[in-house]
Amino acid sequence: MNIIDRRSLLKGVTLGAGAFVLQPVLRSLAAEAAGKAAPRRIVFFIEGNGMNPDHIQPLGLERPEKGSDKLIDDSLAKYKLPDPIIALSPFKDRMTIIQGLSHKIASGRGHSPEYGSLGCYSGAAGPIEQTIDAALAAKLPSVVPHLGLALTPGADQIVDYSCSVTSKGKPLPFHCQPELAFQSLFGSAAGGEAAKIPFLRKKLMDYMSGDIKRVQSRLAGPERESLDRYLEAYESMLDRQQGIAGMKDALRANMPNTDKFKSTAETDRLEAQCDMAVSSLLSGLTNVVTIAACTGNKYMQWNSLGMALRTNAIGHGGGENGKTSDELLRIIRSFHAERIAALAKKLDAVKEGDGTVLDNTLIVYMSDYGDRHHPSYTQWPVVLIGNLGGQLKANGRYLEYPRYGVTGHRTLGTLYQGLLHAVGDKREQFNNVDLALDKNATQGPLSDILA
Repeated sequence: MNIIDRRSLLKGVTLGAGAFVLQPVLRSLAAEAAGKAAPRRIVFFIEGNGMNPDHIQPLGLERPEKGSDKLIDDSLAKYKLPDPIIALSPFKDRMTIIQGLSHKIASGRGHSPEYGSLGCYSGAAGPIEQTIDAALAAKLPSVVPHLGLALTPGADQIVDYSCSVTSKGKPLPFHCQPELAFQSLFGSAAGGEAAKIPFLRKKLMDYMSGDIKRVQSRLAGPERESLDRYLEAYESMLDRQQGIAGMKDALRANMPNTDKFKSTAETDRLEAQCDMAVSSLLSGLTNVVTIAACTGNKYMQWNSLGMALRTNAIGHGGGENGKTSDELLRIIRSFHAERIAALAKKLDAVKEGDGTVLDNTLIVYMSDYGDRHHPSYTQWPVVLIGNLGGQLKANGRYLEYPRYGVTGHRTLGTLYQGLLHAVGDKREQFNNVDLALDKNATQGPLSDILA
């Protein structure tokens, strides 16, 4: 077998149908073999209807009085996570919970500031400036700069989800149906005839099988093992009954039930979208994903979680089946946390350099509407998982900033600036700021999160 030198990973490897899809993977493996830093990746998981600060508050950790001007910086190791996010406990040592940030600049219309939540401006103004996910994508280039995946109540296919903007007047599209997202993302990426292959009729992996076998035969042990793990990401979206010949044993372990890609159940669709995110990140097709779980002025009916009420009614205080509004919201949040935990686990299972893909990733979990259905905008809870390849201090921390208007208070915009600084964008202001606050509250990065 002609095993290639680890520092010449791409030399002599010719690709046909799989060129466009496999090249990002091979470039990543080549960079790793040459000792270069692994790519950094970011996932925004945005849920609608607000996020009650109590739902992410560690048990036994008292919140300060409203007038306190002290920053709380405590270790999560001393506390148990509350039930709504207890599924994230395996990642508590790589987590930062942030309380006390405000975002009044984003106040909008209806039940969401829409673009303003990620963009730091009034949602009523429309898509007037770049949002943070698009700004980060510009610093973390990939084949697909930004991937938007959404959960909607209806049968939407690809929509402007009033969430992400690449530049003024140019909102980013969101795929709402996992099956069609697969066709669009992976079918067209392969090029040529692969773009015409219907989902689950002629598999992309079969179409690329000759290239895959040829590349595998030329890889040394570590790189071949890494490629097999990347290939799991592709195979996870295809029919589990028809794996590529000779690869079934290596691929079977992490294959999800692909029936979820066609399911009408909202829980299945969100799970499938999270799988799509994992597959796209591991394959190297994108480095920035935004998963919008029924955000904006869209109201999900979580039938699969036993709820007949839509989230709008729940947010207005409605209860059912003997459960209060708050109890129903906790059930929804628990399901979201389970999906995030599953996503993180899959990223953590893939080795990359001296660590895992999760070690080079940041997951941002927040709502598009602050602390509740009709929010105050003075509190915008955020959960971070991962340290973005060592760029952030996310080693099991709880941060709570002084309340709105008190010395030491900070805004969500400063968190966004901190994330930009972590990827090399050193701007001191991200879009608009809250002019009612002192400049110290609104300008510069949130330095407490930076390594």
